[in-house]
Amino acid sequence: MPGFYVQNFGCRATQADGAAIERQFEERGLERAGTIANAGIIVLNTCTVTASADQDARAAIRRVHRENPSAQIVVTGCYAQRSPEELASLPGVAQVIGNSHKHQLAEIALSQDFPPNGSFVPVSSLTEHRELGTALFVSDIFAHTELLAAPVFDAPNERTRPNLKVQDGCNNRCSFCVIPYVRGQSRSMRLDQVLREVHSLVAAGYRELVISGINLGRWGRDLEAGLSSQVSGVRVAPHHIGSNSESEGFSQRPTTNNQGLDFPSLIRAILDHTDLEKLRISSVEPMDWTDELIRLVADSPRIAKHAHVPMQSGSDAVLRRMHRKYRPWHYREKFLKIREAMPTAAIGADVMVGFPGESDAEFDETLGMIEDLPFTYLHVFTYSARPGTPAAETPRRVPVQIARERNRRLRELGEEKKLAFMRSFLGQTVEAITLAGRSELSVPDSLVRQGVEHVVTEALADNYLKVRLPGRHHPNRWVRARVSTVAEGAMIAQLSD
Repeated sequence: MPGFYVQNFGCRATQADGAAIERQFEERGLERAGTIANAGIIVLNTCTVTASADQDARAAIRRVHRENPSAQIVVTGCYAQRSPEELASLPGVAQVIGNSHKHQLAEIALSQDFPPNGSFVPVSSLTEHRELGTALFVSDIFAHTELLAAPVFDAPNERTRPNLKVQDGCNNRCSFCVIPYVRGQSRSMRLDQVLREVHSLVAAGYRELVISGINLGRWGRDLEAGLSSQVSGVRVAPHHIGSNSESEGFSQRPTTNNQGLDFPSLIRAILDHTDLEKLRISSVEPMDWTDELIRLVADSPRIAKHAHVPMQSGSDAVLRRMHRKYRPWHYREKFLKIREAMPTAAIGADVMVGFPGESDAEFDETLGMIEDLPFTYLHVFTYSARPGTPAAETPRRVPVQIARERNRRLRELGEEKKLAFMRSFLGQTVEAITLAGRSELSVPDSLVRQGVEHVVTEALADNYLKVRLPGRHHPNRWVRARVSTVAEGAMIAQLSD
């Protein structure tokens, strides 16, 4: 059988899909090819969040076809779901398989007559691009109930810090975002499946796990069964926040109720029913940072002190045009509650510039809010019109040069805040997990005289700061290290005795 090769583009959710696709092929006896040139089947798992992402995917398809013209090229992912005919027109593409059929990708790619035994009833949008000889497998994503996921690892050979997607899709309709139209409605991995995946990773020796999703804070809202019925043989009692919470400004309520599951109940189940040493939570929308979730993250030493809270804009008018479900004062309130509960936590945000109609005054509101709040890092994006979204129909476009300048200013501000945050740990001891990466470091002369090596091992602190440890250290180990300096975007630290 031919080997397969999966190339992923875009976010962690796409990478999780790619890991699940690899699992499909491996379960059918295929081996992963080391390079594109050696693969018989090449899967390009695309992103479509920006026009640049589309362009990158098209360029990759052309490059793959040049490098391996005899390979079977299968294009899947969000771009494939949004515009299958566009991808089918590219040379060398054998099949375009949308997110709607990604859970059957290996079966489709390996079958000569999919579906087998006439068990598949095609819908009108499931067609064959006959003039190009390209088969299209794309149907209504909102009818899709499958959740495709497998753990994603930082490095293919030395695996550390796996990332597990536990939620997919989104029920929000932000005016700039194409994701709901290519990933469908919000749906959650069942709790028993989550716990099985976590148990497997812990048994394999992994110490830190990142849980992620397209709209992670909505986990469980679509699951009808009660918590105890999803954990086979285990009864999970409702958990109330401590008696002192109310005096600290945190309302009390049970984690679970008769209406079903929520995100804090997932976290508690992982903590209560697995031996995972450290759980890290990826991006959670502002209004899903409930008092309960904040207190849970703050109180547990097994949860990384890190909150990624998408902001997008600090302007009320822009947030309204974006169809975001919070106002700037809501965001500020959530942010300050997180900071009060976790004074040393990393708190970052996604921020968009150049949204249609964004005036100088509206940008200044965003800039001012970021200056005021103690962010520790920023992910800054420039608006990219996505076909089919309401914002794409808005005529008042911000000139490219102005949008770029706004992007530059926010990135510089984000770097200043990140540097100040790292410097606040000088002389302190931090806990970090060692990663697979090693690099050469330009070590200051003062540290060279102290015996500091030029070869360093990458590590990640509990609060998401990059740490570099002089010397060579095995990955996936917890260490305590004293921060001596900050250089090249990371804290340089020596192991504590």
